[in-house]
Amino acid sequence: MSKNIDLHWMRQAFDLAAQAATCDEIPVGAILVQANQCLAQGWNQPITTCDPTAHAEIVTLRQAAQLLRNYRLLDTTLYVTLEPCIMCAGAILQARVKRVVFGAYDPKAGAAGSRFDILRDTRHNHQVECVGGVLAEECGKVLTEFFKTRRHIETR
Repeated sequence: MSKNIDLHWMRQAFDLAAQAATCDEIPVGAILVQANQCLAQGWNQPITTCDPTAHAEIVTLRQAAQLLRNYRLLDTTLYVTLEPCIMCAGAILQARVKRVVFGAYDPKAGAAGSRFDILRDTRHNHQVECVGGVLAEECGKVLTEFFKTRRHIETR
C-alpha cells in the first residue's frame, strides 16, 4: 500500500476525530476502506450513546458489516487516529480486517504493539498487518489538547 494512500485516508480519519471532539467525546476517528473506496466511517461515541463499546473502530466496523451484509470484512484496511484498544483489536480480528493503519500510539492501552500485540499474535487464526505512527504527531496533539482542556475544566 502506498504511503500517500495511507496519508490520504488517515487525514479523513483525522477529520472524523474532530467530529468526536465537537460532541465532547475523546477525539478518535476511523474509516474502513476496501479497494481504495470508503465503506464506512465513525468516531468515538460512548458518552453520546451511553454505550461503552461505541469506540470509533466498533462504530465503523458495525456500519460496514451492515452495508456489506456480512460480518467478515475481508480485504479491508481500517484507518484510525489512535492505536486500537484490546476490545477494538478483538473486533478487528473477528471481522478479519486485513490491515490497520493508526496514528498515535497508546502506550497505556494500545493493542497493536504498544502495550499488547493482539492483532499480530500468532496464537489467533488470523493476524492483521499493522502500520503505526501515520500522522502520529497530529493525532497525538489533538488527544493531548483534549485531555488538557478536560482536566482544566474539571479542576475549576
